[in-house]
Amino acid sequence: MTQTDIWTPLEIEAEFGGDAGELVARLEDMGTRELTRLLTEEKGLVFRGFEVTHDHLDEVLDLLLPNRLAYVHGNSPRTKVGSNVYTSTEYPQEFTISMHNEMSYAHAWPARLAFYCQIQPGSGGATPVVDAGLWLNSLDAEVREAFAGGVRYVQNLHDGYGLGKSWQDTFETTSRADVEAFLDPTGATWEWRADGGLRVSSVRPATTRHPVIGTEVWFNQSDQWHPAGLGDDTAAALAQILPEEDLPQNVTFADGSPIPAAYVEQIRDRALEHAVDVDWRTGDLLVIDNVLLAHGRRPFTGERRILVAMSD
Repeated sequence: MTQTDIWTPLEIEAEFGGDAGELVARLEDMGTRELTRLLTEEKGLVFRGFEVTHDHLDEVLDLLLPNRLAYVHGNSPRTKVGSNVYTSTEYPQEFTISMHNEMSYAHAWPARLAFYCQIQPGSGGATPVVDAGLWLNSLDAEVREAFAGGVRYVQNLHDGYGLGKSWQDTFETTSRADVEAFLDPTGATWEWRADGGLRVSSVRPATTRHPVIGTEVWFNQSDQWHPAGLGDDTAAALAQILPEEDLPQNVTFADGSPIPAAYVEQIRDRALEHAVDVDWRTGDLLVIDNVLLAHGRRPFTGERRILVAMSD
């Protein structure tokens, strides 16, 4: 691929002074069907210069994401700040968040994500996105073949005190019955632990196909759930505290055999190598097709507040 062939998301800029009213009018004129067609064709859309404020965010999101979903069974720390609107992953700002398709470890995932910049970062803090089909094709044949049977994800969710997330936060409930009702149709197995925690195990495919255009894409979070994805120092520190099977989250091949660290590092690095950065200004929005594009986060300084919502 040459430099001129590099894919980037489509940027849609304000034309008439730029405010939320102009964006709402343009989205209403476009309509849901045309927006879906455009997003499938372009994979990602960036709306710039409309200076959307938090007060008008719901009105805009109602058009971009007609059926907003709750972040139930989500594995990253977030704070709910509105009607199924959340902070983006609350992960230390000095670290890169590697590429991933949202909730690709789950039995169902959002089809579309919208990111909103409430406070632009002082520096850095771009949201990198990568074509998930390109990601798949960039991997060595040996890696693709090794993952052909899928992966097994294991979550160890504490009962309010411990490493990682609690089961109450993960499922947005304090009812064990509600958790079991959610998990029952997913094909997962689970076990309530003596300490009040919950262990959930799920086998999922490593790739999927886009439901409209049929493109096969890399679609799993093995590199984020594997200790090798944490970096040597962090992984070594955790190993002193807990065995791998008791980590807040862990991943193996579907048959339970370990995934080599070298595979995990290749998966992580190839995605970041091919990623395209979306830089932020206050009021910007980014909408992505969650199957066709994976996303991450660059390190940053300053406050940086990005909100995220998702829909089916």
